Amino acid sequence: MAKEVVISNSRLNSYGFRVLTEGIDTTQYARNPILLWMHNRPFRGTTDEVLPLGKMENLRIDGDNLIGTPVFDEKDEFAQKIKAKWESGILKMVSAGLQVIEQSDDPSLLVQGQRRATVTKCKLLEVSIVDIGSNDDALALYHGDKVIKLDAGSDQELDFLKLNKQSKQKPQMKEIALKLGLPESATEAEIVAAIVALQNKADEAVKLQKESEKLSNQAIEAAVDEAVKLRKITADKKEHFVSLGKQVGIATLTTTLASMQTATRPSDVISPENPGAGEYKKLSEVPTDKLEQLRKENFDQYVKLYKAEYGFEPAKD
Repeated sequence: MAKEVVISNSRLNSYGFRVLTEGIDTTQYARNPILLWMHNRPFRGTTDEVLPLGKMENLRIDGDNLIGTPVFDEKDEFAQKIKAKWESGILKMVSAGLQVIEQSDDPSLLVQGQRRATVTKCKLLEVSIVDIGSNDDALALYHGDKVIKLDAGSDQELDFLKLNKQSKQKPQMKEIALKLGLPESATEAEIVAAIVALQNKADEAVKLQKESEKLSNQAIEAAVDEAVKLRKITADKKEHFVSLGKQVGIATLTTTLASMQTATRPSDVISPENPGAGEYKKLSEVPTDKLEQLRKENFDQYVKLYKAEYGFEPAKD
C-alpha cells in the first residue's frame, strides 16, 4: 500500500533557517514530479548510474505540510529495491530539492533559535528518497548552478542565508526615531534618552493614578461613613456602598446618598414629650394614663387616633 510522506514544512530546521510552506511553488514540479535517490541525477551515461526511482503523486498542502505519495518504477530493478525498503519501513525519509527565489530577514518571520534568513519563496524542483534525514531539515537547496545537499551536512555552504542584522537594524531605528517624534537621523543615544523619558512619564502617570485612586477611596469611605452617621444607610450596608462608590465614582455616590431619606426611629417619634405618636393605631390602644397627655401635647395625633376609632374628629376645646 502506498504511503504518504511529509516533504517539507515551515518548522525551524537543524541548519537554523525555515522554508515557508506557503511560499513553495509546485507548479513546475507538478508537470514533472520526479522522484530521485539522494538528489542524484544521471549525468555520466554509464550503466552504474542511478536513474530516477519514479514519481510523486497526490502532491498537496495540508495545513503547514507539503505532502505526497512516492510511486516507484516497477520496471527498474534498483527502484524496486528502494521500494521494498520503503514499504518495510527501513527507508522512510524524503528530501525536497528547492530552488531559493526569495529570502527575508524580517524579524516578524523569525522564531526562537533561528540564525539564518527565512526562505519566503522557492520552487520545488525534485523530491528524493534519502537514507538519513527528516522532513524538516533533509533539504537540497539549488542556489544558482550549485546544489547544496543539506542532508550531507553542508552547513558551511549556507552563507547566502545569513541574517543581515545591520541592514535591518537601521530601518528599525529610523522607524523608532520617527515614532518617538525624533528625526530619522537621531542617534542611538538620543533614541535611548527619549525612551527613558517616556518611561519616566509613564512611571509618574502610574504614581499619580495610584494617588488619585487613594484620595477617591478616602472620599468614598468618608461619604459612606457620613451616610451611616445620618442613618441614611445601616452600618451593615457600608461595604456595599463603598464598593458601589468605587464603581460609579464619588460624584454619583454623593448624589445617590443625598437623595436618600434619614431613617426614623421609634424613639424619635415616641418620647415623654411626644407620647403615643406613631405607636398606636386607634385611640382605645392608648393607655388611660397617657391619653390626657397625648391630647394636650400632641393634639394632631390625638385627632388622628380619635377619628380612626370613631370615624369623625373630636370637638376642639
